[in-house]
Amino acid sequence: MQIGLIGCGNMARALARGWGRPLVCADPLAARASALAAEVGGEALATNAQVAEQADLVVLCHKPAQLQDVAREVAPHATAVASILAAVPLHALRAAYPARPVYRFIPSLPVEVRQGAVVQAAEAHDADDSGRDAALDAAVGELFAELGTLVVLPDGLLDVAMGLMSCAPAYVALVAEAQVDAGVRRGIPAAQGAELVVQTLAGTAELLRRRGNDTVAVRREVTSPGGLTARGLDALERAGLRSAFSDALDAVLTDKAP
Repeated sequence: MQIGLIGCGNMARALARGWGRPLVCADPLAARASALAAEVGGEALATNAQVAEQADLVVLCHKPAQLQDVAREVAPHATAVASILAAVPLHALRAAYPARPVYRFIPSLPVEVRQGAVVQAAEAHDADDSGRDAALDAAVGELFAELGTLVVLPDGLLDVAMGLMSCAPAYVALVAEAQVDAGVRRGIPAAQGAELVVQTLAGTAELLRRRGNDTVAVRREVTSPGGLTARGLDALERAGLRSAFSDALDAVLTDKAP
């Protein structure tokens, strides 16, 4: 399947690196598209329409506000379209790309190393679409599943999922940074502190995966009653860790772009 990227920003680069195959791409900054094509293979093209003409699947990685402008260039030539645009629901994508198979995904930055979370909108086609191409549906799903863990949710929940996983690499990086800073305050050199913290985060994620994502069980294994970890957890709870993450999700879902 020939992939075509419309837009070559951070998430587009992460997708391209995760897929690791030649592709065609275009970007308003021609140098950015050229750099990406040179890195992963393929070709940077002069226009979005040229990308659509050469691609089996056009992946929309541009700014959400550009939906209609890009669609006017791409829709007449596209075979199939996948969108990673934030806060752009399937009905808006279908209206912009009528009579084309349309898919909606929200990826997270670790797709670059094939350890990302990717959420897909369940309603890939209208319910009465008798011309649905099951083979194409499967191929597109498998393409994004290469990048990590693919979870299918109703379209109405994709923005919530985005707040949990697409924004989360920045949150996790901030948590890691805060832990390293705490260690530095107590005398641990920053480089060694970062090694300890990042490896612990990576190892804990793998442990949780192997334990069926049972966060409570893993937390209890580490926490002896009245022990050091219990005191640390109590400090985090008193500082409002849970409410901070809840507030962050609420902030993401407030005043979303149309």
